[in-house]
Amino acid sequence: MTSCRHLSLALLPDKKNMLRCRHCHLTINADDLHERYCPECYEVHGRKHYDFETIEAAETEKVRYRCEQCGVIIETE
Repeated sequence: MTSCRHLSLALLPDKKNMLRCRHCHLTINADDLHERYCPECYEVHGRKHYDFETIEAAETEKVRYRCEQCGVIIETE
């Protein structure tokens, strides 16, 4: 059990425009995909895989925060 009082919270953004590689299952934000191929497949196997599936964002009213001091994730409705 932690003694942190979670006084310094950071709002975590919703996951939008997420892609998943069909080969290694890496999930990456579409905006962070600078090249069209999977960076994980290229780094590990030296192959440029261009196969991605779009991950639909779940419609939820929960808001997520992360404590800057201890790193715990807090969900609220």
